[in-house]
Amino acid sequence: MWWVLTLIGAAVGFVAGLFGAGGSAVGTPLLHAAGVPAFYAIASPLPVAIPLALSATFAYRGSGLIDRRLFVSTALIAIPATVVGALLTPLIGGRILIAVTDVLVVLIGVRFVARPALPTRTGTDAQPTYVRIAALAIAVGLVGGLLGNSGGFLFAPLFVLALRLPLKAALATSLALSAVLAIPGTITHAALGHISWGVVLAYGIGAIPAAYLGARLALGMRTASLAKIYGVCLAALGVVLLATMA
Repeated sequence: MWWVLTLIGAAVGFVAGLFGAGGSAVGTPLLHAAGVPAFYAIASPLPVAIPLALSATFAYRGSGLIDRRLFVSTALIAIPATVVGALLTPLIGGRILIAVTDVLVVLIGVRFVARPALPTRTGTDAQPTYVRIAALAIAVGLVGGLLGNSGGFLFAPLFVLALRLPLKAALATSLALSAVLAIPGTITHAALGHISWGVVLAYGIGAIPAAYLGARLALGMRTASLAKIYGVCLAALGVVLLATMA
């Protein structure tokens, strides 16, 4: 059992580093499929998301890709939204939360496959307004807290699609945010008794080093190739996981 969780952690960590997330959105359904009870599967990847995201962010050191203004503005708003979302978790059944996670993964993946040509900032929209940043931060923070993840799987594509951030900058900034936003979610879910620390240990042993390798690979890939792989992998994984719940 425990070696399976470590293998899942390694796979999730690599994908998270590659795609700019804390890994909880992918880790949750995989842990549940491996036999971890729903609420433990939802919350246990969160403590691992902190060192995982830091490990992957370290791979981007010196690249200049992290958007500091966006990082600070988003974090200040998303942190309290994440806490509110986490507090709402007990009001909804664990199976529903797992299904919502899977559907979101599919939708994001399909968008990147269907339209791989990504928007970029130009001229007057070179910097997104604080209103747009705030709206995105509140929405993703609430969803991330509710689903027991750091929001990276939503921040990265939404930074591209809604704020027109270049893909690799979106991945790097999303990773930095994942490390920060996993903290309030971890504290809240731990207080609610949703975290299995044995699962955290087994999962984290594989996830943390693999995240660095995934981020290094993303940094060296062509943006167009990375975007298409991003979409295909997320859509395929989401469909498979939804099928296993049927």
